[in-house]
Amino acid sequence: MVGWFEIPVTNMDRAKAFYDAVFQIDVQVQDFGGTLMGWFPWAEGKPGANGSLIQQESYKPSETDGVLIYFASSNVQNELDRIESAGGKIIRPKTQISPDIGYMGVFSDSEGNRIALHSRE
Repeated sequence: MVGWFEIPVTNMDRAKAFYDAVFQIDVQVQDFGGTLMGWFPWAEGKPGANGSLIQQESYKPSETDGVLIYFASSNVQNELDRIESAGGKIIRPKTQISPDIGYMGVFSDSEGNRIALHSRE
């Protein structure tokens, strides 16, 4: 049911570098009249919601408040291994939820947002 998400940032260049390094992607940044948006890669017909990083004064990063977004992964340890070198910190290491649901991990990104990962392995 999720159709779109936005992750608040205070420094778009730093946030782009962080997400590019952790997920090995290329976030595309656009300026909409002073509101910077960094688009995550997305393809029609593939699973998952589309979203972006957003830098605008009314958006505030938070490590404790708001919705927790889970990024899908083949193995959460892959991304967790890149968190600290990219400028983030691990809040919860890879943890099994249950044998049938898989694993999760939680980290704080370069901007101070709490973000989660999920994988079956």
